[in-house]
Parts: sequence; C-alpha cells; structure tokens
Amino acid sequence: MTDILNAFVLFANFVFVPGLAYGAQLALGALGITLIYAVLRFSNFAHGDTMAFGAMCVILITWGMQAMGISAGPLPTALLALPFGILGAVALCLVFDRTVYRFYREQRAVPVVFVIASVGVMFMTNGLTRLIIGPDDQRFADGERFIITARDFKEMTGLAEGLAFRTTQAITIVVAVIVVIALFRFLNHSRMGKAMRAYSDNEDLALLSGINPDRVVLYTWIIAGALATIAGTLYGLDKSFKPFTYFQLLLPIFASAIVGGIGNPVGAIAGGFIIAFSEVTVTYAYKKFVSYFGWETDGLLQLLSTDYKFAVSFVILVLVLLIRPTGLFRGKVI
Repeated sequence: MTDILNAFVLFANFVFVPGLAYGAQLALGALGITLIYAVLRFSNFAHGDTMAFGAMCVILITWGMQAMGISAGPLPTALLALPFGILGAVALCLVFDRTVYRFYREQRAVPVVFVIASVGVMFMTNGLTRLIIGPDDQRFADGERFIITARDFKEMTGLAEGLAFRTTQAITIVVAVIVVIALFRFLNHSRMGKAMRAYSDNEDLALLSGINPDRVVLYTWIIAGALATIAGTLYGLDKSFKPFTYFQLLLPIFASAIVGGIGNPVGAIAGGFIIAFSEVTVTYAYKKFVSYFGWETDGLLQLLSTDYKFAVSFVILVLVLLIRPTGLFRGKVI
C-alpha cells in the first residue's frame, strides 16, 4: 500500500499539480483568443505577444516597487503590479485597434485580412517587448517560494516521495478560478456582456437593436488585454519570463481554443486543461513511477522528450481539425 501511495504522490508532484497550473494558464490565454474570435470574428495571432507585453509591464512595475521597498509579504509583488500591467496591455490593444484593425473593420474586410494584420501586429509587439526588456530570461517572483516543500511532506507523511506545492502554482489556480467566474458573470448578467453576446451571435440584428458596436469592440479589447496580462504574468511567475517563449506559447493556446471549440469560453477552459495534461503526461518519464508497482526497466519510459512538448499540441490540433473541426464544445458560442 505504501508503494502505491508513493507512486501517486510522485505522479501528483510531477504531472498533476504542474498540469493543473499550466492548464489554468493556457485556459486564460485561450479565453482571450476565443473572445476576440467570437466578437470580432478573426483569429488574433498577436495574442501571445500581447501576453508577453502585459507581463513585461508587470515586471517593470514590480522592479520599481521592489526598489521602493513595496512588497506583498509572502505573496509575489507582481500581484500588486498586475493592475498597472493590465492598463499597459489594454492601451497597446486599443492603439493597434485604432491604427490597424479599425480600418479593416470599416472596410468590412474578410477575416483572413485581419489574420494577416494580426501577424504584423505580433511581430511589432514582439520586437517592442524585446527592445524594452531584452531577449533574455527575467525572473521577478519574490515572497514565499513554497506552500509546502517535498521535505516537509515527507516528514509529515513518512513516505519516500515528497509533494511540493509552489506558491505560484496555488496563485495561478486561485486567480484563474476568480477570473473565470468574474468573466462568466459579466457575460451572462451585465448589460454590456449581453450586448457582446448579441453582437457575436448576429451583428446586423444587434446593430438594429441599438447596440453600440464601438463600445462592444472597446470592451472586447479591454477584456482580452486583461486576460492576456493575467495569463502572461502567471506563466512568468510559475516558470520564467522570456519574450520568445510567449511566441512559442501561441501554438498550445490556439490548440486549446480550437480543441474546446473556438468561440466557446467553456471549450477554451476545457481545451486548456486537455492540452496541458497531454503535454505533461506524454513528456514525463515513468520509470520511477512503474518501479513502485514492481516493474523494473532500463529505459526512462518517456514517450517524448520535453523538447518536443509543443509537438503534442500540434498533433492534437491536427487530429481535432480532421475529426471534429468544431471542437469538443461546438464553437462560436459566447
């Protein structure tokens, strides 16, 4: 019985807990993409770099607060800087909307034109972020590192395996739950949320009903910028911040949105956890895990190296597009 407990603690430490935190980060990122797709009707390829820009703003404010001796005690100072980072990302989104997307919206351009424009915005945002903060890793997490360490867990339980639960992982899960609840309450119960849903469902009918399209677009970018900053900051706290990493993160985020059903917020959340746990479970080495069940082997029992974890997202994305293009939850529902 002890060996079974050790096996499941090992699995929880290296697969379940990291997958839960990573899934929450992907879900928040996918929510931003699915919201823009549902309301503004195009796939925003600049969303990953918007996450990087928002996280960069948080980092710069965090460094400033740390220099002034401001902290959040055991929690990361970045949580205090998060509202300022959201303002920076929202400002960036609104600037690009006014200078790029608004023109094509007035011309009633086809969605592919918006996609191409968003690719240009992506490269501009990525270059701006690297110009300001540099291309290297930036660590900005402070406060207590662990809620419980592996050593403390071993001492409490007497097991051979320990379970470490980082503060950033707990913050990621709690913040993601709060943000998702707040977003769904806004979309389902507020007047503007209902207007956004009506605009998403039928633009012409919504305009005839007196809905202001400019306000809908404004709120969409505000929410998308906020979601991008929160997701980017949580990812940077949990791992580390590097601008190019967020460019690579665009694939699993889009895969999350499409697997769940792009345009469907519930699908974006489900897709985020599906992609996250798929990546973590496929790239984990199960040698030690199976040894607790009496199976000794010389190999690592690792299906794929961690260097290929993004390939998992790509394969799942292709399979979903081939088998069920609308996703698990049928897309385009907000």
